[in-house]
Formats: sequence, structure tokens, C-alpha cells
Amino acid sequence: MAIKVIGAGWGRTGTESLKLALEQLGFAKCYHAYELISNPEQIIYWEQLQKGEKPDYNALFKGYRAAVDFPVCYHYRELMAQYPDAKVILTIRDPSHWYESAAKTIFVKPEPGKVRLLRFFGFFSKRLRYIYRITKNAETFLFGQVWKNKTGDKQAMIDFFTAWNEEVKRTVPPDNLLVYEVKQGWEPLCKFLNVPVPKSSFPRANEHGDFHKRLDKGIARGKMDA
Repeated sequence: MAIKVIGAGWGRTGTESLKLALEQLGFAKCYHAYELISNPEQIIYWEQLQKGEKPDYNALFKGYRAAVDFPVCYHYRELMAQYPDAKVILTIRDPSHWYESAAKTIFVKPEPGKVRLLRFFGFFSKRLRYIYRITKNAETFLFGQVWKNKTGDKQAMIDFFTAWNEEVKRTVPPDNLLVYEVKQGWEPLCKFLNVPVPKSSFPRANEHGDFHKRLDKGIARGKMDA
């Protein structure tokens, strides 16, 4: 099963709502950062991509027809090369509002004590070893290499966000790209994907605390498996 839709937008631009919308439109399942928390062993594939290596895409995206959010968005070029028939969606929002939302969620690092516990329990749980690996990868790659440890600098991150969006627009062929705000609802999304507009309301998801709650659930599950 090949990926048909690639999300190039960063988290806090409505990526979870887009995931739910795509699944409702028939592009199920849709990969999201939460999938990585649920299947932490998949970090090995993303680490390979970070090194410029080609992972086992069949294993990574088994059962998926779409993929959005980080780490997907960062590797949209590689995914375009792997799935040349896929369409690309760049979710955007007001840069200042994006930063304010991100500062409360994706820019918040796991508590050091929690990371130490992950490392300890990882000696007894394979799942927690992978979750610990995810947290360390986020610290070194996402916060360090990608965001340059500047998540506390509002203007620097707004500049990053704006530059990223412009780069995607330059990189993806216009006919294959939808620049999209989820508040626009079904019409532009369905037109771009050439699918009927549902009668139901457009899905809304992802409250501020969701990410860390899900991380905690993933840790708890690992402890139970130990």
C-alpha cells in the first residue's frame, strides 16, 4: 500500500485534524507523530532517514495511505521521491499564533526526571528503551539540529516557520501542492484530492495537553509490559 498524501506542515498547524479528515476521506490509516509513540520501535527508520539512509518504507508505512506531522514533514522530500504519485499538503497558520501554540506543546521538552525514569525502566522494557531513544533523538536532532536550540526565541522560530513554508512552496510542483489552513474545512481539501465532500462536520482535534498525555500513556504501557 503506497502513501498517497504527504503532509509537509509542522505540528500545531492542524495536523491531527488533517489526519482525522484524511482518514474520513478514505486515506486510512494516516501516520502521525502519535503513531511513533504507539510504535516506538519505528524510531530506527526515522534515524536512518536523518542519516541520509533509505529505511524499509514497507515496514514503516505498512497499512498507511497518508502521513503527516513530524517526523514526516521534515522528510517530505525523501517521501516525495519514494512516492512520486503522492500529493503534498502544507498546513499553515498565522506564524505568531503558531509559535504561541507550539511554545505550550511541541516546544516543551519532557521533564528530566521523567527521562531518567525512562532510561532506568528501559533496562526492563524494550518498549521503554525505544521511547527513551525517541526522547533523546528529539533532544539532539529536533531541538538541536533542526530548531538550533532556539525554541525560546519567538522571532527566530517565526523566521524558521516562515522560511520552511516558503521552501516547501518552492520545492513541490504547484499542481501537486495544497497550501491549506484547516479552518478552510472540507472544500479545498476534497477538491485537491478529487474526492466527494462529506456531509459531516470537519474534524477538530488536538488540545494543548494531548501530546504529553499520550507520551505519559506510552510510558505507562511500557511499564506494564516490563
